[in-house]
Formats: sequence, structure tokens, C-alpha cells
Amino acid sequence: MDMVVPPIGEVDLGQVFRALADPLRRAVVVELAADASDGERACSSFPMPVAKSTKTHHWRALREAGLIVQRDAGNGTFVRLRRAEFEQQFPGLLATLTALTR
Repeated sequence: MDMVVPPIGEVDLGQVFRALADPLRRAVVVELAADASDGERACSSFPMPVAKSTKTHHWRALREAGLIVQRDAGNGTFVRLRRAEFEQQFPGLLATLTALTR
């Protein structure tokens, strides 16, 4: 079951920047953006050295900012970057973020 994310037309760039201000969240987005396959990844596959409740907070911040789509699947949760939608709404944002972070 997919978790609720805002339609791309309602994504607020300020909220996106606030979500990306945290280095752990920014690292997740950069890692997803670097993957050309645009596939899903298990949330547990990202190295986040924080408590489970804090991870949940980070995933929620990225999801509510509209950057990712999350899907629950049994014992796991999977995440996908909204790359095509972001490229259409904010051209070059993800590429710039990736270039600045590398």
C-alpha cells in the first residue's frame, strides 16, 4: 500500500529544501538520484545510524515534502524517488543536488 504523498503540483519548494537540509535525508535523495534505474529500494538498505523512530521521522519528512513515494510490503517498506515528476516540475534540481553533494 502506497503512503500518501502530495500531488506534484502541490509540492512546496520551501518544504523540499527544508527536507533536504538534513544531511541524512539529503544523502538518501542523492543515493536514489544516482541510481539510474529509478527502481524501488528497501528503506532498511540505507545506512542511517539513528533510532528506528528517528528513521520514521526522516522518511515522513521526505514523503510529505513530495520527494519520495513509500510502499509498505509485509515486513518491509520500500522507497522510490519521484524523479520524473520532479524533473518536470523543478528541472535540474536533482541533478544539481547530486553534483553539489558528490
